[in-house]
Amino acid sequence: MTTPLDDDEIALWHAFKRAGEAVRAAVAEDITRATGLSDPDFGILTRLLDAGGCQRQNELATSLGWHRSRLSHQLTRMAGRGLVTRAGVGGGVEVAVTEAGSDLAEAARPVHAAAVRAHLLDRLPDDERAHLAALLTALAERS
Repeated sequence: MTTPLDDDEIALWHAFKRAGEAVRAAVAEDITRATGLSDPDFGILTRLLDAGGCQRQNELATSLGWHRSRLSHQLTRMAGRGLVTRAGVGGGVEVAVTEAGSDLAEAARPVHAAAVRAHLLDRLPDDERAHLAALLTALAERS
């Protein structure tokens, strides 16, 4: 049987969660304030643009690490706002970014970059960035 976490372990766990949530929320808030895009909107639009403007819905779900139903609901909202289109193709669904979606995503990219710098990178000493990246990569690979 595993023993409960001690006080230091609990503190580290909570600090890890708070840091990730706080940075993501601050970046998302900056993007939303500047463009009206939510964090999920921005993630989907930039993935589509990086894939050439369209992608199969199941591949998009995998790239985001989302369950298909979550993505489907988000895409329905985004299609209603004219940001994406969906079309049945070859036994699946292809999602494409619209011109309006592309324009908003491109407007959001520099906001995203500035927000990541302000809320994460600029708060870390330069010599610690690579170390943190290596630690986070190791954690992600083990999950």
